[in-house]
Amino acid sequence: MKNQMDSPIILLGARLLSPYIMLFGLYVVFHGHYSPGGGFQGGALLASSVLLIRIAGGNAVAGLQVREMVTTPLAAAGIFIYFATGLTALFFGGQFLDYGHLPNPGIDPVMLRYYGLLIIEIGISLAVMAILIMIYDNLTRGEDHV
Repeated sequence: MKNQMDSPIILLGARLLSPYIMLFGLYVVFHGHYSPGGGFQGGALLASSVLLIRIAGGNAVAGLQVREMVTTPLAAAGIFIYFATGLTALFFGGQFLDYGHLPNPGIDPVMLRYYGLLIIEIGISLAVMAILIMIYDNLTRGEDHV
């Protein structure tokens, strides 16, 4: 990224393509619990839509998107969603990630499993997206930060 060429055509193409990649990533996340795909694949697609703009636009555009100070809390929130769902089921008499024991009265256990898995997929996708963006930011920074 040291000698980036500013090409308006590449930036325009990336800006046109990125929302469609993000929309497909959201589709994969929200339909991944009963079809191929899921949290990891959807998070990778969401990250790729952000990284496409960052690669095409450089550091000037990167500051307008997901900032570096937001990626760590996003990753932590995704991991927290995952473990909080599992521990909630554990505290209510089930095993870790046994979605049928989530505390939602009046909902059929089959639907509890459906919603529990969806919550897990959302947490995983947030964590994967944020971590992939952090990896890219650390690689393009070009120096070691310990």
